[in-house]
Amino acid sequence: MNIINGIKSYIKEDELKITIIKSKINIVNYTDIGHFDSNKIVIKTVNGEIVISGSDLVVSKLMIDEILIAGNFKTIEFR
Repeated sequence: MNIINGIKSYIKEDELKITIIKSKINIVNYTDIGHFDSNKIVIKTVNGEIVISGSDLVVSKLMIDEILIAGNFKTIEFR
């Protein structure tokens, strides 16, 4: 059974993953977008919220479980 669970886990990644590269933040496995404007974005996860604030924030990529945010970031909070 562990082999099957390992394969399922590999194929369907369930854990939250955040990657920050220069002026972009990629979030995988979020649950919802709570708030969005050019100065603040709130991303909901199973463990709480990620609050991103800054200026000129835009969503460059939006999928069911993945979002790519670009802009000038000031703070990233985990609540």
